[in-house]
Amino acid sequence: MRDEDALGLGRGSGPRSIAGMRPLDPPWARPLLGVSRLTTVAACARLGLTPWTDPHNADPRFTRVRLRAEVLPLLEDVLSGGVAEALARTAAQVREDNDALDALARAALRTAQAEEGLDVAALTDVPAAVRRRALRCWLLARGVRELTDPQLRAADDLVGRWRGQGGVWLPGGLVVRRAHGRLLLDRPDR
Repeated sequence: MRDEDALGLGRGSGPRSIAGMRPLDPPWARPLLGVSRLTTVAACARLGLTPWTDPHNADPRFTRVRLRAEVLPLLEDVLSGGVAEALARTAAQVREDNDALDALARAALRTAQAEEGLDVAALTDVPAAVRRRALRCWLLARGVRELTDPQLRAADDLVGRWRGQGGVWLPGGLVVRRAHGRLLLDRPDR
């Protein structure tokens, strides 16, 4: 788990944030992600290489730097070490869980795709965590950006807690609504 992941954890950003970065996430490759800084610095010294150090990684104006420099050492001290490794193991476990849930969500989304919108009946019995992932994927693919957890949960309520409520306003002037057993995404200003 990297500094950004701890930030996401503290801000309640959900499992994607806790899962951290992948060593290979095309087009990005991070082959040394699992190697400690001490190991890479020692290897460079043995090889006579001078590693480049990003000055931003030492600037305490950035919360991630303070987490690395202040919080993580305190946790290591209070918990008698091993915290960084434990967080990395947790991140790997959450990545595996995310992959499984994402696969289930893609399958649910394929089943729910209708000529127009999403078939609500196909999503009703899908577990909420999987259904929300499917809805998130569907909304993002249709141009919704900066989707928040409360917005996603409100959209999910159009399936899982339907009471005849109106549509949910989303970023970009879009509205997701339920009509005739379908979830539809509209831009009411057009």
